[in-house]
Amino acid sequence: MTELLRSWVETANDPDSPFPLNNLPFGVFSAGDAPRCGVAIGDRVLDLAALQAAGLLPESGFDAPALNSFMAKGKEAWADIRARLTDLLREGNASDTLRAALQEMGGVTLHLPFTVAEYTDFYAGRQHAFNVGSLFRDPENALPPNWLHIPIGYNGRASTVVVSGTEFHRPMGQLKGPQDAMPGFGPSKRLDIELEMGAVVGLPTEMGQRISVDEADDMIFGYVLLNDWSARDIQAWEYQPLGPFQAKAFATTISPWVVTKAALAPFRCATPPREKELLPHIRDTGPMLYDIDLSVTMAAPGGTPTEICRTNYNTLYYSAAQQLAHHASSGCAMRTGDLLGSGTISGPEKGMFGSLLEMTWGGRDPITLEGGETRTFIEDGDTLTLQGHAQGEGYRIGFGPCVGTILPARDQG
Repeated sequence: MTELLRSWVETANDPDSPFPLNNLPFGVFSAGDAPRCGVAIGDRVLDLAALQAAGLLPESGFDAPALNSFMAKGKEAWADIRARLTDLLREGNASDTLRAALQEMGGVTLHLPFTVAEYTDFYAGRQHAFNVGSLFRDPENALPPNWLHIPIGYNGRASTVVVSGTEFHRPMGQLKGPQDAMPGFGPSKRLDIELEMGAVVGLPTEMGQRISVDEADDMIFGYVLLNDWSARDIQAWEYQPLGPFQAKAFATTISPWVVTKAALAPFRCATPPREKELLPHIRDTGPMLYDIDLSVTMAAPGGTPTEICRTNYNTLYYSAAQQLAHHASSGCAMRTGDLLGSGTISGPEKGMFGSLLEMTWGGRDPITLEGGETRTFIEDGDTLTLQGHAQGEGYRIGFGPCVGTILPARDQG
């Protein structure tokens, strides 16, 4: 395992910092001026546009309000910029120009780090799929017949992918309970989270082009935390026969920093053992998952956050590279800035379930928050926070929080 790389930015050397020199995640920030690209280092943001203007970095589109131009340059450019930044920020290499390019993390606004071209959400957690299938059907028929053969997914809405900290209104939708003769329309009463990771596609493909799992892995620029907010009552009425639609179209929250595949390389691990042999186009070719500890906290308005889930990304059945290879297998063109949600990440025990639907078993078993309040699903004013990091020897690779607060449903207009 790689050891901590020491930086002249002292806070980056703190073993509890999510942003050591080993990490260098990319994002977009502003400080009362135009948004541009930056890198997190310790408790600071390094202004990449300023370094580009000073000639310390090659022209890479860092003065743009999104990472897409840089991501489209490919893995050689990604590696070159990472190597240059590592050298510039290494202990002993400080300069006046570099110091001037640092901003305090607490004094900047973080924006959506890339323009989301398309958003596809998968269903790649076996425990989650089994739990949901058991709730909606029965344990004997929990997994659909195709689940062990292909990564199942649906196309979501790029227009409502938002950065951490964005508040949004409770969704409205058509609802029908089991005893109702006719559906009605109103605010969701069973609003839920889904703890996920998101893979960010850097390199595109052409329409008609198929790719291998290894080629797909090379196309991925990095990863974010992702909360696939879900209105379970809207979903229950609409999902047959074509799957989720309005139940998931209203908001998807991602963390503000894209952690690169290079930063996560020391934490690669294999997918779990296969129950069925996969077809060649999505067969495992090596370790392509990551050992990333994940957690969720929930806080009532004005309340103390309560940890309600702790699990790991390594429990997924399909890697992001397998998902991407399958996505392109029909000839579907992929774009720079495509976002692939992993699907809910649930471990084998109740404390590792990544959605309230599972934690409360459909609302049957409420959870108790600090202060004594109970929840089956999310209420107005509640704040949900996803956290994640990969733990190294004396350092960690973090993503920054993925936070969302629910506002009351909005009237029409």
